[in-house]
Amino acid sequence: MKPDAFAADLARKPETLARLALLLSDRNPWADVVPADTTRVVLLGMGSSAYAGAVAAARLRARGVVATAELASSCLLPAWGPGTLVVATSASGGSAETLDALTRLPAGVTTVALTNTPGSALTERCDAVLTLEAGVETGGVACRSYQHTLALLLALESHLIGVDTSALAASVDGAAAASADLLDRESDWLPELSALLLGPSGTYLAAPAHRLCTAQQGALMLREGPRRPAAACETGDWSHVDVYLTKTTDYRLLVFAGSPWEAQAAEWTTARGSTVVGVGGDVPGAGFTLRYAGDSDDDVALLAEVLVPELIAARQWQVTEADAP
Repeated sequence: MKPDAFAADLARKPETLARLALLLSDRNPWADVVPADTTRVVLLGMGSSAYAGAVAAARLRARGVVATAELASSCLLPAWGPGTLVVATSASGGSAETLDALTRLPAGVTTVALTNTPGSALTERCDAVLTLEAGVETGGVACRSYQHTLALLLALESHLIGVDTSALAASVDGAAAASADLLDRESDWLPELSALLLGPSGTYLAAPAHRLCTAQQGALMLREGPRRPAAACETGDWSHVDVYLTKTTDYRLLVFAGSPWEAQAAEWTTARGSTVVGVGGDVPGAGFTLRYAGDSDDDVALLAEVLVPELIAARQWQVTEADAP
C-alpha cells in the first residue's frame, strides 16, 4: 500500500462517481443478471464489502425484500436454494473467504460477482459478473470500490422493488459534487479535524444504523493506512457499548449526523468532557461541525461522507510514512 497513491485515489472520486452516475442514468445493469424468479437475496463479502452489504440488505428488508448480508467466512450461510440470488462482492476478485463461500452454497442459486477486477478468480466462479467501474486503485486500498459497491447495491435495490435508476443516478452525481466540495475545501477543515480526532487513545466513529457502514469503513481506513487505533459504533448503540470509555480515556468521537439518538450520547460526552466532531449536520455537543454540499440528502451522505475520515487517514499516513526511519 502507498500513501501518496491512496491520496491520489481519493482525489479521483468525483470523476469516477460522475461517470458511474451517467452509466446508471442510462440503464440498470442488474436487469441483465437477476433472474425473474428471484425471491431471496444473499450478499457475501469481507471487510468493506461486508460493511456495504449489511446496510444494503437492511434497506432491502425495509422495502419488503427477503435479504441478508453474511460474512463470507461464516459457516452459517443461508440454506436457500432455487430462487436465491447470491451477490459475491470482492473489489480484487480474489478474497479467499468469498471464493470459498461459493463452494458452500446450496444447489440452484444464481451467483453474481460484483468486483472491480475483470477476469479475476471470482468472475470465473460466478454465473454472471458486474464490474464496479471504480478504476484501478493504485494505493492498494479499497476506497472508490467501496463507494461504488454501495451505489451498485442501491441499484440492485431499485431493480428488485421495480423503480428506475434516475433518482439513484442523481444521488450518485450528488455524491460526486459532495466529494469535490470536500476535496476543494480540504485545507479549511482537515487540519482542525485531525487535531481534534487523532487522540492518544484512538479515534471513534458513530453513524446512524442506516449508514453504519460509513463509521465502519472510516475506522478501517484509519487502521489500514496510518495504522491508528479506531473503532466504529452505531449511534444509538453507543450508549450501551462505547460510553464507558469516556470515563477513562481521552475520548475522540466523530459523529455522522442523522440519528435520533445523538442527544442521548451527548449527555455523556458533554458531562465527561469528550471531544466530539459532527459531520453532515448539527450534532449535540459537537465542538466542531463540518458541512458539505448535498449533505441533507441521505443517500448522498451515504455515498460521500466517508471521504472525511479517508482524507484524515491519507494525510496522517503520508506524515507517518515521511517520518519513518
